[in-house]
Amino acid sequence: MSDWNWRNEGRRSTDEMLEQENQSAAEQLAGKVSTLKSLALDIEDETRAQNQYLGGMGGDMESVTALLGGSSKRFKDMLSQGKTNKKVMLYLAILLVVIFIIVYFTLTHVRQG
Repeated sequence: MSDWNWRNEGRRSTDEMLEQENQSAAEQLAGKVSTLKSLALDIEDETRAQNQYLGGMGGDMESVTALLGGSSKRFKDMLSQGKTNKKVMLYLAILLVVIFIIVYFTLTHVRQG
């Protein structure tokens, strides 16, 4: 009878030890699941924010395309008109070159100083 009690006690302590290991593993798994859920929610939030940003950028690009198309049309119309506009375009081109040279030398001087 004492042999039976000893085996029963051994089985009970083994069962308790296995139960504790299972409980510990379940707690670790719950922690990992919680971390994974938090990460998934962060990814979802970031994805929504990026989609909103890209949607706004698409609208901005459409408006810029329309603006550039209108400017290009006006520029072509101005070039196709008479000789006086060609003089204006020459002066404008010279002005742009002078502005570019001034900006170039200013930036070069600022970087060296």
